Amino acid sequence: DSVTSIGNEAFGGCESLQSIVLPDGLTSIGKGVFNMCESLIKVDIFNKNYYTQDNMLISSQGVVLSCWSIADNIVLPDSVTSIGDGAFYKCTNLQSINIPGSVTSIGNSAFEGCESLESIVLPADLTSIGDDAFLLCESLQSIKIPDSVTSIGDGAFEGCTYLQAIKIPDSVTSIGDGAFYKCTNLQSINIPGSVTSIGNSAFEGCESLESIVLPADLTSIGDSVFSWCYYLQSINIPDSVTSIGDEAFSWCYYLQSINIPDSVTSIGDEAFRGCESLQSINIPDSVTSIGNSAFEGCKSLESINIPESVTSIGDSAFEGCESLQAIKIPDGLTSIGYSAFEGCTYLQAIKIPDSVTSIGDGAFYKCTNLQSINIPGSVTYIGDKAFEGCESLQAIIIPLGTKHKFINLLGEEYASSLIER
Repeated sequence: DSVTSIGNEAFGGCESLQSIVLPDGLTSIGKGVFNMCESLIKVDIFNKNYYTQDNMLISSQGVVLSCWSIADNIVLPDSVTSIGDGAFYKCTNLQSINIPGSVTSIGNSAFEGCESLESIVLPADLTSIGDDAFLLCESLQSIKIPDSVTSIGDGAFEGCTYLQAIKIPDSVTSIGDGAFYKCTNLQSINIPGSVTSIGNSAFEGCESLESIVLPADLTSIGDSVFSWCYYLQSINIPDSVTSIGDEAFSWCYYLQSINIPDSVTSIGDEAFRGCESLQSINIPDSVTSIGNSAFEGCKSLESINIPESVTSIGDSAFEGCESLQAIKIPDGLTSIGYSAFEGCTYLQAIKIPDSVTSIGDGAFYKCTNLQSINIPGSVTYIGDKAFEGCESLQAIIIPLGTKHKFINLLGEEYASSLIER
């Protein structure tokens, strides 16, 4: 009777535990205390704060705290108002559950790892879905989110590999990090105009997702939001978006076109890396920076317009853009990063503006069709292997009276290619 509290998962996974008595003085019980106690058949409670029903431990406030040896199909009593954190964690036999209208919240990891759960009806007055609430519910095929829900937690439906479609109601304003991460069969999703933020990796790995409409008031596209969405073919970014995060659309193999609005000021590292079907892209005048590897491996990219507003192009920004034939470097650019145009095998000519002071290591490495390049007198640094492997390079055009300077910067082997103008 001296015990007043039992911590989170205190008896979780005690597979041989068959019976337990909860004393009268108990005032606090943590989450998932009896989860995965497969042999537990008897829980005696001498305490007004808790009761059991159908192998579930429920508080007097109506919060489901834990379960054990749960049946395949269960019905929660009307007295339940909340499903607590980890309440049904790894109840691998659970196939369906009826949640009464009295429930207003579903806690973190409430149904995490319920790999046999095929369907669930969420109550009409539910306001929140906690982090990892349905994480790895691999058999869940469909779910209707009620109009009362305002937020979808981090990882809420992560790894629900059978989930094919979902409709998000107008009441939702935010979608958490990794909310639908690796929902590999998710083909379509409707995001309402009420949503203003989509978390990092929210749809990462949704490899069957073909189309998505982003809400008009979205302000940013986070890191890796649509990374590895193989079949995503086109997307329209609304005018409200100001930034495109790191790896936002990386490895979207079938992405052919994308519209970047004038509101965007930065394109993050690896934002479009590996988008092998992307043929053209227009970057608006509002953009000032293009991140490292932003378009690396965009093998089909034939042309790109870089506006005068861009002052920095990151390392490997266009590396491996094999189809890129021409590119105009803006006058405001001060440096060309490491391997920025490495392996652009179709690039034939390029003019570097007077604003550039440094050309990074391997910047034009193995641009095998590059025949001529204009380098201004403003350049004071040229990195190692900047033009190595440019087997067609015949003319490096430099300002009058600077040949000695550029021999020092490039090396004696390039002396015969230097042409002063």
